[in-house]
Amino acid sequence: MADVPLQVISDNAAAERRITPSWSIAQLKAKLEPVTGIPPSSQRLALQVAGGSERIPIDAADEDSVRLSAFPLAPYAELHVVDCRPPGARPNYTDTSSVDKYVMPEDEYEKKTDSVLAWKKAQKLGRFDPNAPDHEQARLNALEQEVHHRSIEIGKRCRVGGEDTRRGVVQYVGEVKEIPGGKGTWVGVHLDEPVGKNDGSIAGTRYWGEASDLKHGVFVRPERVEVGDYPPMDDLEDMEEI
Repeated sequence: MADVPLQVISDNAAAERRITPSWSIAQLKAKLEPVTGIPPSSQRLALQVAGGSERIPIDAADEDSVRLSAFPLAPYAELHVVDCRPPGARPNYTDTSSVDKYVMPEDEYEKKTDSVLAWKKAQKLGRFDPNAPDHEQARLNALEQEVHHRSIEIGKRCRVGGEDTRRGVVQYVGEVKEIPGGKGTWVGVHLDEPVGKNDGSIAGTRYWGEASDLKHGVFVRPERVEVGDYPPMDDLEDMEEI
């Protein structure tokens, strides 16, 4: 008989393998060990034909003499391999925390000619762009201009992100050094409702308010703030009189 392609499935593996029907069950288990990581003596095999719900056990009293041709092998059926060992005795192949990782020294990486860093140098991208400082300064200037263009000032009512339900008061305009990679002007808004990200402080630095403000605070870029006549919303104003 020709080889039969099966889908081998276990807790740590899912792969297609071609199975030879003339193999014994013992031979199959030996070949499955490098695929699943389960020793032959701890494997429990079951065959599930596509579209079927019943799993047919592949076992025998003498696994060295019983051939796989004795079982209903069908192309692309699922061969389930169950690990019979106690959970504590099974290796965790997905936990990489204890695996030693190689980290290439920075000076060695900079010498490579086929790296992303080398490509950026050749293309003059990012920090290798001779005009990068000018681009960064232009971006910072644009943020400041946006503040003036939108008339954003402390104490003014506003809404955030164009969402009418996120209304509040501008409480801070300036840099927020605690935001990673966030150079430039930020606008701190104390929202009417507790739908923000913070209480007016970031990483221990308080920009306004008190810790009791819970999630009323949010820091956003100027382009997301609209100042104007946005009074606190009254959830009861649309209710009909009873």
